[in-house]
Amino acid sequence: MNDFPNLDRIAYKAERAASRRLALAEGLSADAALRRTLELTAGAAGLAALVELRTGLLAAQAARDAARASAKAAATSRRDAQPTAWRAWFDGSAKPNPGRCGIGVRIEGPDGHVVELAQPAGHGNSSEAEYRALIALLETAAAHGAHELTIHGDSRVVIDDVTGPDLYAAPALAGYRARALALLALLPDVRLRWVPRHKNTGADALSQRALIDLETDASTPS
Repeated sequence: MNDFPNLDRIAYKAERAASRRLALAEGLSADAALRRTLELTAGAAGLAALVELRTGLLAAQAARDAARASAKAAATSRRDAQPTAWRAWFDGSAKPNPGRCGIGVRIEGPDGHVVELAQPAGHGNSSEAEYRALIALLETAAAHGAHELTIHGDSRVVIDDVTGPDLYAAPALAGYRARALALLALLPDVRLRWVPRHKNTGADALSQRALIDLETDASTPS
């Protein structure tokens, strides 16, 4: 009967290596070899005392790790809750989908200066339109020397694609993602946040205005 089932958990690397050599030399099972090795380490104090000591050390280390992780999460939460110097919103629309694209961007600077864009953006689907809007926002922010910038968008596809790992990036949007990442590298301290559509009405109105302007231009006799 094994009254110490978790010896591998408390063993140090050198002790595990020594037990493997012992198992090969004497034909012991891995568990038996590790037990004998740890008994030699424990000496007169006994294996039970060694197990108790190291289990306590592991628990203390786990508590320290958890405290550090909690403190880091709290610091990140406090930082993200603080308003940044620059704030921006973007939206892209395709009508139909795919179809003609319009983009809307609104950027607010720390001095109260506001930049708005309502522009046609070629032809494509809604995700492509959203990415073109984000890229236009980043280009404009870089041109204005924006820093400590929080960007809001209601496209989970684009927000998740540009902030997620390369492994899960959408191949069809790879060119847009590469351009967005290159621009983000030029801007210090940028945060991208998803917001529901009802909290992105300003940028949405601008993208819709761009589509209306497109339809007006198309219906105006040359």
